[in-house]
Amino acid sequence: MVTKLETRNRKAEEPAEDGSGSVERALAVLEAVADRASGVSNADLHRKLKIPKSSASYILRALVKHGYLRRDRETNRYYLGLKVVGLSHRALAALDVREIAEPVLRQLVDTTQLTAHVAIYDREEAVYVEKIDAPGFVKMNTWVGRRLQLHSTSVGKVLAAFMPREEMEAMLSRRGLYGRTPRTVTSVPKLLKELERVREQGYALDDEENSLGVRCIAAPIFNAEGQIEAALGVSGTTHQFERPQVPKMAELVKAAARKISHQLGATARRLILK
Repeated sequence: MVTKLETRNRKAEEPAEDGSGSVERALAVLEAVADRASGVSNADLHRKLKIPKSSASYILRALVKHGYLRRDRETNRYYLGLKVVGLSHRALAALDVREIAEPVLRQLVDTTQLTAHVAIYDREEAVYVEKIDAPGFVKMNTWVGRRLQLHSTSVGKVLAAFMPREEMEAMLSRRGLYGRTPRTVTSVPKLLKELERVREQGYALDDEENSLGVRCIAAPIFNAEGQIEAALGVSGTTHQFERPQVPKMAELVKAAARKISHQLGATARRLILK
């Protein structure tokens, strides 16, 4: 039988959670909510993050109070709040590549009649920072802020191909390759060979590797230091973007990416694309 004295002694021996631990939990809660478009409940957070329901409840109330989350009173589920949207807009506004790319993307969409994106590398994933929809009723299920795997997407493969090789291989080793569709490359040697081809030809192709029925092509955007800054891609259904169109589409996407690279200060010598 455990006495009250023993219980107090045990609690005294347990390390108190410091401020950084509390911050990390709050950030983990935010990220968990952001990952679920259908919202999350306190019980979801308890299961996913392995934190006590009382702690999750306290964090959720604090984030709701300050506008980072909102609670649906009928379902008692939590969603991202407008405060996060405001912060994301300010962060995106600070990205020169997004501002420079926007008119180039619009022109590319007019020419190709496909949806155009710009993505950057962040925490071992590709993240869309700009999107221009194609005209018509068919819309890509993408949005600014969406995070993507590198190995299964054209923008992701471009970002991986032009990063330092050691960094890229270490990242692939940590994350592993899983099949998004039956066409996804899940072999590291095969992917490395494909990334070498991306560097040689100056573009990457996602041929139904991330979503069946969707084909995408992307090219790199370089900065003034000659480093990969972002990836520019166009996406469409396999009916909108047929396989024989790949060579022509590649040239259009590469030209658009070069235009943005020049405006970012990349010199002709540093633009190693063919």
